[in-house]
Amino acid sequence: MPSIACPIVSRRFVGPEADELTIQILPAGSPHEVALQVEETYRALAAFLTAHGSSFQDVTAETLLLRDVRRDLPGILDVRARVLGDLGQAALAPRPAFIGQAPAGHDATFQLAATVVVPHRRDAWSVRDVAAMPSCPCDGCARSGARIVRLGDRTSVHTTNVYGEGQGAQEQALGMFHAAERLLDQCGMGFGDVVRTWIQLRDIDRDYGALNSARREFFESRGIGRRPASTGVQGTPFPDAHDVVMSLTAVRSSRPLDATVISTPTLNEAWSYGADFSRGLRLVEANQVTLHVSGTASIDEAGRTVHVGDFAAQAERMLHNISTLLAGQGATFSDLASAITYLKRAEDAAALQAIFQRRGFRGFPSAVVHAPLCRPELLCEAEAVSILPVKRSEA
Repeated sequence: MPSIACPIVSRRFVGPEADELTIQILPAGSPHEVALQVEETYRALAAFLTAHGSSFQDVTAETLLLRDVRRDLPGILDVRARVLGDLGQAALAPRPAFIGQAPAGHDATFQLAATVVVPHRRDAWSVRDVAAMPSCPCDGCARSGARIVRLGDRTSVHTTNVYGEGQGAQEQALGMFHAAERLLDQCGMGFGDVVRTWIQLRDIDRDYGALNSARREFFESRGIGRRPASTGVQGTPFPDAHDVVMSLTAVRSSRPLDATVISTPTLNEAWSYGADFSRGLRLVEANQVTLHVSGTASIDEAGRTVHVGDFAAQAERMLHNISTLLAGQGATFSDLASAITYLKRAEDAAALQAIFQRRGFRGFPSAVVHAPLCRPELLCEAEAVSILPVKRSEA
């Protein structure tokens, strides 16, 4: 049987309670070999996990980024289920999230991003999957759910796609937040425990304002003061019944949760212009300090887009903003565990990689996808996660 190259890019953080792995797989091969690519991807991932003393049960979150989600997702999920069954790990793997965002600068049909937590003591750890109460009978809602991971005194929830019903974008978005709240309630949490959201809209130019209006209405009604870190970009939800979709991470601890908003003098606060998210969030836990950097673009300290029409200058300003967010927390690009960069124009991928090489934004799982952004003049946006050791004074 022919084989497909499935290079795995990973980063491993070793903490006192667990090791955390971040993973990216971008399979090679032609668009006509999708089934083979999927099989090789999951077999390669299984072998990688085994080599690290792990299994699919330790995967906290898995996301598939697809070039054509309508065409390819059903077949990809079918092959995934078959391969995991052959490996005896079908019951261990989480439900994956998925979105239509084509790999940029590469002809791959899909790419996979995952996070893995490998506990040092299995008796201090547990994992449980929860199926969401669907918003409607569509295939997307039927696959919605969450993985609950307990490690020591911390419990985290990682959801897959969450959708809402409605006639327009604002009604759908508001329904989506209510659906997320119901799922969190099934997991023993509330929206106040959410630290990170990812939101994709089918037509961001048309619907971003409606999303912001719905989000503000929901947050105000729930008294959400500490806004989560977030990314809001264009992506193609599956199926066509929905125009907006969200996934999220929530955390709760038996001790008061040490989660604080992070900011930088080079950026204003997003909520000042109606987008209710934090530029970043610092989460201190017994195992690690995690910096969640929101989707960050070429924005200045007054909230204005800068370097309109100049891709290289926008990419530099984007990285400058990210670096200053990290620097304020004692971190640099060398501490990054993962990133995703969204390009309005896929043809800018080569120029972006050259800038990344020069700036040292490399050496960790870093996906680059084609996805229009929240302002028509923005050409690129990146999100990132940094993991740092816990200082003795923070433990």
